[in-house]
Amino acid sequence: MQILDGQAASQAIKESLKIQVAQLVAEGRKVPHLAAVLVGNNGASETYVGAKVKACAEIGFKSSLVRLDEGISENKLLGIIDELNNNMDVDGILVQLPLPKHISDEKVINAIDIAKDVDGFHPVSIGRMVQGQPSFVPATPHGIMLLLQHYKIDTKGMHAVVVGRSNIVGRPISILLSSNASPGNCTVTICHSHTKNLNEMCLQGDIIVAALGKPGFVTANMVKEGAIIIDVGITRVPDASKKSGYVIKGDVKFDEVAPKCSYITPVPKGVGPMTIAALMKNTFKACAENN
Repeated sequence: MQILDGQAASQAIKESLKIQVAQLVAEGRKVPHLAAVLVGNNGASETYVGAKVKACAEIGFKSSLVRLDEGISENKLLGIIDELNNNMDVDGILVQLPLPKHISDEKVINAIDIAKDVDGFHPVSIGRMVQGQPSFVPATPHGIMLLLQHYKIDTKGMHAVVVGRSNIVGRPISILLSSNASPGNCTVTICHSHTKNLNEMCLQGDIIVAALGKPGFVTANMVKEGAIIIDVGITRVPDASKKSGYVIKGDVKFDEVAPKCSYITPVPKGVGPMTIAALMKNTFKACAENN
């Protein structure tokens, strides 16, 4: 069993980007600029945005953090996004989800300029990805593919079982794994809350991508010997013994599943850092294409 160390893989990507940014600076060219929009005071969102801003600083990107009150109106938020769209210095726009209930995620995502859609959630970006055209790929699925690539895992001909069908992870990763690329060329099964015989489905998986947000859902009896496990789950579970008051749990029962695997991602330090690395790559791409 080998740990797929997302922290080490993401560091390698960031170091590569850092070299490329230094080259841009030496040539007097524009460096990438990521604008992050944070609405409200959600603790997890604060952590995620903070990590993204920190990654920008490490690499040498410019970053702007736009903090907004939870009570901001939808129209005012859309106006701020429009301003960022028209700001020629901003290359990538990230609106941290989830948003307050009175604001439509769909409207906000659709309002972002496609050329600055570094999160890859815009319907046009998704459509291009589905058709195999150049596009911004959603950061978490992109990060998973970069992780497989980093560890030189040949997925050709494998059966991948994706548990979860969200637009953020489940659906896009199923498309990427089935695409004619490397990694890719898998036969893919998508499972969800209405899937019958879920255990039996998972047992067929050479690769299992667990992306449903239920701590410890995937257990040893659902995994065949030698499977590759990608745990996308990241849930804060209350724990009074911890200083923070919580522990981070993945969707996989790591201790019992790991001994059966050929490869497995830990939680934390697995898919999470790769999501940020993929976002950084998308931001660099946006800058290169827009300038």
